[in-house]
Amino acid sequence: MTIANKIQTFLERSSWIRKMFEQGAQLKAKHGAKNVFDFSLGNPNLEPPARFKEILVEVIKAAGAGHHAYMPNIGYASVRQAVAEFLSSEQGVAITGDDVIMTCGAAGALNVIFKAILDPGDEVITPAPYFVEYGFYVDNHGGSLKTVCTKSDFSLDLQAIQAAVTTRTKAILINSPNNPSGQIYSKDSLSQLGALLREQGRNLNRTLYLISDEPYRKITFDGVKVPSIFLCYVESLIATSYSKDLSIPGERIGFLAVNPKATYKKELLAGMALANRILGYVNAPGLMQRAIQSLQGVSVDATIYQKKRDLLCDGLSECGYEFVKPKGAFYLFPKTPIRDDVAFVKALQEELILTVPGSGFGAPGYFRIAFCVDDDTIRRALPGFERVLKQFDLGASPQKGQGDVYPSGQH
Repeated sequence: MTIANKIQTFLERSSWIRKMFEQGAQLKAKHGAKNVFDFSLGNPNLEPPARFKEILVEVIKAAGAGHHAYMPNIGYASVRQAVAEFLSSEQGVAITGDDVIMTCGAAGALNVIFKAILDPGDEVITPAPYFVEYGFYVDNHGGSLKTVCTKSDFSLDLQAIQAAVTTRTKAILINSPNNPSGQIYSKDSLSQLGALLREQGRNLNRTLYLISDEPYRKITFDGVKVPSIFLCYVESLIATSYSKDLSIPGERIGFLAVNPKATYKKELLAGMALANRILGYVNAPGLMQRAIQSLQGVSVDATIYQKKRDLLCDGLSECGYEFVKPKGAFYLFPKTPIRDDVAFVKALQEELILTVPGSGFGAPGYFRIAFCVDDDTIRRALPGFERVLKQFDLGASPQKGQGDVYPSGQH
């Protein structure tokens, strides 16, 4: 064996999203890209706001001595302060630049956090469905991901979370707006979750962290707002990026923030500053840091994604699909009419429609549609969605009953 056994195992169960993306590339080569309806990858199809390009030109023109040198590992002080000022208004809590660390996207932020807080054997609880890479991120740093069910509308099941807490629990990881369901966890449920973690932490004599992964925070629909995690629980951290709200996923720029009232804030920030360096990130990209300093609050027009959501939801509802209408992000997570979501997704491939089975998100019996595509792709794909649904017994329902979401490994 030329590679580690663990990596070989990971390769065999690696991201469903990438698998579908690769199969899509083969179908496009065979049938032509315009004839394949690719809903597999959450790659924003909107161009960055015009202001982004203007700022890039300004930053490049203003570059002087030292602008391409190493900076403090946690990021430029002026950038962190700009982020903190905007975050203070967003979270409703006074945050300083010292509470922020610039990172290589939200993925970098999560890995830095886990490196800093996890001991071997520690557990991180996350509600299913969840972003497929979470298990790998936690494993990177000696921990294990423990999934729990959500309610039928993908909202938090607090009883399930409470039942999952053990002496090994170190953190709860949430993602709101959620990938893949588009659910936004309510302020009431997050406040209850905070109260639960305070009580469990006292009982265990252990700090339980609440980590909020928020790259879709600004992609919300119908006037729904994402609640402040910092107001709901003191021992909380935010990991996020500008990939989705500025449509710049390839630039790998994000940040993490620690609740200013966290009990061990000083230790957390010191540990994460070190982790940011020794994981090899060294620092977030300098050019992008200087760009986003002047782009706080700037975002793509989320109403464009809302219109795509409505176009897709209206079409699939007419076909007979069952789903919870997403409140944010740019994904729809319908039920499959048969238990085997992988088989259903393969049937869609026969119609040159690329989606991702819910099993990859810890939720068999569902499939994910990334609707960050042009409207014509949605319209032309609808007849294929209808034909595939008609192939199967519409009376069949996902395992465990209508609407249930399953933790990873429980069918």
